[in-house]
Amino acid sequence: MKLSMGSDERTAVSDAVIAELRRRGHEVELAGALAEGSAAEVVAWPVVARHVAESVATGAADEGVLFCWTGTGVSIAANKVPGIRAALCDDAETARGARLWNNANVLCLSLRRTSEVIAREILDAWFSTRYRPNETDDAALAALDAIEDDYSE
Repeated sequence: MKLSMGSDERTAVSDAVIAELRRRGHEVELAGALAEGSAAEVVAWPVVARHVAESVATGAADEGVLFCWTGTGVSIAANKVPGIRAALCDDAETARGARLWNNANVLCLSLRRTSEVIAREILDAWFSTRYRPNETDDAALAALDAIEDDYSE
């Protein structure tokens, strides 16, 4: 799977997630502080989130992974891009639910709260769970699309 991954800061946990995603066989495109040669350049979290979200929305990437200190900022910013369903996940069960019920396509993680062990558990849940179309959740996702449509006109 092709993934777009970004952060406004490079840390041990972001590096561990990059390594884990590659170990699992994913092709990972890096953005923001994670990109090659970005050490001297500061990239604000909204810019990084937009880049990753647009990669997913346009089909350049299948899914996205974002980090910022709390994870909240990148989640908010990514969700501004039509077609993105970014989920801030602090644990595996939240990641599973985000995929199963919300058909989330961008995983957001907190650099402050996510350990390497928890990150692996979240990745296990994220990549082993798929959306299962059903009347209730399909209706909820259609309502999300309608909200986006209302504001895009």
